[in-house]
Amino acid sequence: MPVILSAGPIARDRNGVIGKGGALPWRLKSDMAIFRAVTMGKPVIMGRKTWDSLPKKPLVGRTNIVLSRDGSFEPQGAIVCETFSEAFGIGRDQAEDDSRDEVCVIGGASIFELALARARRLYLTEVDAEVEGDVRLSPIDETGWREVRTQHYPASDDDQYAFTFRVLERG
Repeated sequence: MPVILSAGPIARDRNGVIGKGGALPWRLKSDMAIFRAVTMGKPVIMGRKTWDSLPKKPLVGRTNIVLSRDGSFEPQGAIVCETFSEAFGIGRDQAEDDSRDEVCVIGGASIFELALARARRLYLTEVDAEVEGDVRLSPIDETGWREVRTQHYPASDDDQYAFTFRVLERG
């Protein structure tokens, strides 16, 4: 079974905001459950700032791969790589060893954008809000992608804003 690269899961507001002050700028319990379900058992690739933002490190049940140019960075419970190609190679090998078909890139914005060019699948949460933030994702050209799943979640006690979870596949 070939291992594919997935971009996401990643959540963005209407203006592309994905973060604020090293954290998520919203409380969406349902989206966190989706994130966990999508990534569980799979290798995840992230940047150093995303690693630093995790409330609990490493993400349990997943091989955590962190991209960093800092040779002295040695996060407990994670593999450090200097290049995206190296990170994906390690993730692909781990996925094959674990009989998984996917490696997920979970952020931040620059790592996500690196992955987008090579990704076969895109997990995207569209948050129905415009929030303040200091990390923004560039607009995604959906040409060449087809939506294979969409599910709307209303705002609730657990979800600060309404959102739509989408899965897109290339081709």
